[in-house]
Amino acid sequence: MGVEQTLAHIPALRRYARLLTGDATRADDLVQDTLERACVKWALWKPGSALRAWLLSLMHNLYLNQKRDWRHDDGHAELDEAAEPAHEPMALAGERMDLRQAFAGLSPPMREVLLLVSVEEYTYAEAAAILDVPIGTVMSRLHRARERLRALMTQPTKVPSAAPLHLVKR
Repeated sequence: MGVEQTLAHIPALRRYARLLTGDATRADDLVQDTLERACVKWALWKPGSALRAWLLSLMHNLYLNQKRDWRHDDGHAELDEAAEPAHEPMALAGERMDLRQAFAGLSPPMREVLLLVSVEEYTYAEAAAILDVPIGTVMSRLHRARERLRALMTQPTKVPSAAPLHLVKR
């Protein structure tokens, strides 16, 4: 058993990285950096413990370190649209955009917890260990994230109101 075990966890790492960065290119870079760090720090992983949780913890810490270093970067928040299904590119596009916009409206700590618990299906305790926060913080963030996401998704779409027309005499 060795570093090859990490290959099975790349899809989960990519999902989490995409959530953290909001950008496909930066997410791929973060995954690569995480895998490189895992290779260098492989001796720190305890066989028998959850490898995916260890990798996600590495990624989370790397992301925080990079975020501190990238203060000069604008941070491209636009998500790549290349993930549309080939058979019907516009299927559910409006709903996806609404969900992406609502998801982007969450604070990063809320997004992290929501992804780990709701998408990756980690327990509260596992998510707390990955994020290095108390379990109560995970529960609180998750509740607030779900409520905020629900509110953002149920808000009526705001159509910019046109300025009223005025009759102008010539």
